[in-house]
Amino acid sequence: MQIKKVLTGFIHFVVWLLFATMPPIIFYDAPFNKSYSQTLALPYYWLFVFFYIFIFYFITYYLIPKFYLRKKYVWYFVSMFLLFAVCYFLKPFELMFYHSSSFTEEIPYQPFGPDIISIFTYIMVVSMGIALQIITQWRRAEKEKLEAVAEKKTAELSFLKAQINPHFLFNTLNNIYSLAITQSPNTAPSIMELSNIMRYVTDDATKDFVTVDREVDCIRDYISLQSLRLGESTQVIFEVTGQTENKKIAPLILMTFIENNFKYGVSNHEKTNITIKLISDDQKIGFFCQNKIFVHHNQMETTGIGLSNTRNRLELAYPNKHSLDISNNNGLYTVHLTLQE
Repeated sequence: MQIKKVLTGFIHFVVWLLFATMPPIIFYDAPFNKSYSQTLALPYYWLFVFFYIFIFYFITYYLIPKFYLRKKYVWYFVSMFLLFAVCYFLKPFELMFYHSSSFTEEIPYQPFGPDIISIFTYIMVVSMGIALQIITQWRRAEKEKLEAVAEKKTAELSFLKAQINPHFLFNTLNNIYSLAITQSPNTAPSIMELSNIMRYVTDDATKDFVTVDREVDCIRDYISLQSLRLGESTQVIFEVTGQTENKKIAPLILMTFIENNFKYGVSNHEKTNITIKLISDDQKIGFFCQNKIFVHHNQMETTGIGLSNTRNRLELAYPNKHSLDISNNNGLYTVHLTLQE
């Protein structure tokens, strides 16, 4: 990052050096009647140069970010018009030309008319500033787009590692094997549930949004498979209310919280409840889950990566359209999540 800043500063320096040295070359031995070195030594010449350098940075790094990018178009165009008016009436090049000529003391300064060169230079400098901001904003948008894709892939991989990993498959297949040995009628449904989860993760979860029904189906299958290893001491309450048919949601956005329910809310020695609720209406989707914590706080820190990925995904998928509240009060892990349409 530091090298990038140095390189950017060096490029700016070279560009302005060329800008500062070109006018004397263009107008050398022209109406100034000055040598090249004499022209560079003129104070009014450097006022001319720094006037346009100021305009470039003022427009590029102040007016455009402060007004145009924040959609304050009236203030932006008024400011641009005022700058143009200053350039038009000040006439920097004409002023420099008069004070650089040999007849400065013989002829009083009088406006020659529109200063075409100053106006052209103004348009050129403004165009450079706008072009630089367009390139900067385009690169920023591309970077954010790549980050969004990377975050989504990270979340998908995180879920795959957390849920569809050998340990999860080993336990689930062991449970299904036990069902098969006892010729339980739940054997075939359990195999189908595992198949559904794997299909959802590999196919639907690669999309930006899926129907709430598909997400709910995945949650039901996951809860059902987790219940295979739970004893009678754990009761799972899963409720879905409201309209879900035509609603959309980012895939797997809820699974990190549900995973934590089963990871830290199950005990072999104490009765406990795991509560998971999804409420959908016309304007928002509400999610609530709660369980008693059976581990120490320092062990809960292992969930940090999953929660961090989920928070990042929420920022990308629901910018300024979600609220998330997670608490560990009174020995209860509680999540309140709201997703706005």
